[in-house]
Amino acid sequence: MEDDQMPFGDAEFADNAEQRCPCVLLLDTSGSMQGDAIDQLNKGLATFARELAGDSLAAKRVDIAVLTFGQKVDTVCQFGAVETFQPPLLAAGGGTPMGEAVERGLDLLEARKSQYRENGIAYYRPWVFLITDGAPTDKWQRAARRIADAEHRKQVAFYAVGVEGANMDMLGELSVRTALRLHGLAFAELFRWLSSSLGSVSRSSPGQAIALANPAAPGGWATVD
Repeated sequence: MEDDQMPFGDAEFADNAEQRCPCVLLLDTSGSMQGDAIDQLNKGLATFARELAGDSLAAKRVDIAVLTFGQKVDTVCQFGAVETFQPPLLAAGGGTPMGEAVERGLDLLEARKSQYRENGIAYYRPWVFLITDGAPTDKWQRAARRIADAEHRKQVAFYAVGVEGANMDMLGELSVRTALRLHGLAFAELFRWLSSSLGSVSRSSPGQAIALANPAAPGGWATVD
C-alpha cells in the first residue's frame, strides 16, 4: 500500500468531532533548496506549528498534511489535527517533481474528504499551499487542469509561492490564483500569515467568505510579479 493511501482511523473523529479545515503543504525539497533556504523553511514550519497550537480552536479544527518533492514525492505527514502535528525536519536533494506532488496532494485531499463524509464531519473549503524555488522536472499540465477544475467547483483554494529562482511564469500557469514571490527567505512571516489565515477560517462557518490579510501589501511577505 502506498504511504499516502494508508487508511485514516475513525477514532480521531470520535475523539474530536469539530468541523475541519484541511490544508495540504506541498514543499520543494530539491537540491537547489540546500543551505539557508531549507534551514529557514524548517524554522518556518516550526513557527507554523507553534502559532496554530496557540489557537485552541484552530488546534482542533485545522487538519495538516505535508508532502515534499525532491528525490521523490513523499507524504511526510499524514492528515491530522494541529494537536498531533509534529513538523518534520526536511533535507534538500534531487529534482523537482512538482506535477506529481500536486496530483498526489489532491488525491490525498480527496481521500480525507471521503473520511469526513463517512464520519459526518463538516469541513471548510480545503487549502493547498505550494512552495518552490524552481521549475518542474516532470509534466505538470494535467495538475494545472485539475487545479483549475477544483477551483472552478470551489473544491479547493490553491496557493503557489515562489522562492528566489522559481519560474514565476510557470507558477502563474499552474495556479488560478496569482502566484506570489516570497521576499527573500521570509518563511517565518509566510507561515505566520498562513496560521493566522487558517485560524480565521476555523472560526467561521463552512462556506462563509473570509477577508484575509493581503500578503503582497506594503510590509507583507510577498510580491506579485
